Amino acid sequence: MRASLIQIAANEDESVNSRRERVSSLVRDQAGSADLVVLPELWTTGAFAYELFASEAEPLEGPTFEVMSKAARDAGVWLHAGSIPERDPDGPLYNTALVFSPDGELAAAYRKIHRFGFDKGEAVLMSAGRELVTVRLPETVVGVSTCYDLRFPELYRGLVGAGAETLIVSAGWPERRRAHWTLLAQARAVENQAYVLACGSAGTHAGVPQAGCSIVVDPWGEVVAEAGAGEEVLRVEFDPGRVGAVREQFPALKDRVLGLDVPARLG
Repeated sequence: MRASLIQIAANEDESVNSRRERVSSLVRDQAGSADLVVLPELWTTGAFAYELFASEAEPLEGPTFEVMSKAARDAGVWLHAGSIPERDPDGPLYNTALVFSPDGELAAAYRKIHRFGFDKGEAVLMSAGRELVTVRLPETVVGVSTCYDLRFPELYRGLVGAGAETLIVSAGWPERRRAHWTLLAQARAVENQAYVLACGSAGTHAGVPQAGCSIVVDPWGEVVAEAGAGEEVLRVEFDPGRVGAVREQFPALKDRVLGLDVPARLG
């Protein structure tokens, strides 16, 4: 399977509309060379541009939806279109990832469960999603996650329990915690015996330098490919069939106990 992780820079000197068109062109450029394309988190605004979340929020089937749907159809690829600040019809904002099929149809929408910021930023400006999301591609079952989710292994256990073999992480990860990004991507791959495709953003979001360093990790935790810090397209070929082989060769997932209705006792 061929994947392209497009490490977008969301800098302040470019309008959201201009960036949409530029990114759609980059997606279309993957036609014939990729089966799956992945974009970063909140690339329309920048993950740390909190002041733009409300003003640039859009309905699920808004302008970014329309542009990305067409780009997926034109390129003939599965497209994880990163995430957008979504405004629900009832008012709340969500950090919502969109996945399109090669015919441009919406295959899945995932509202980010773990919001970053503690008592500020995304954590107070956006509502939390409540549902795990997987998407069945012809070659593999994909589990969808976003940025801060990467720090919560129970989410990925749930995705694996739902059949995920490839875990996608769309992120706006800060440069100052870049070492955590690489470490956690490898950990999620090893513990779940799955491929991890983690696409980060480049540039600077509201004064916060981004890590970039998009990474693809195999089910043994080995790095298959890794990007640098700037805007680039990370292209990789991987074999989804290896997941089943690794899980059969080293069947650690069969020994899971905790989380399987095991009672807890306060000592």
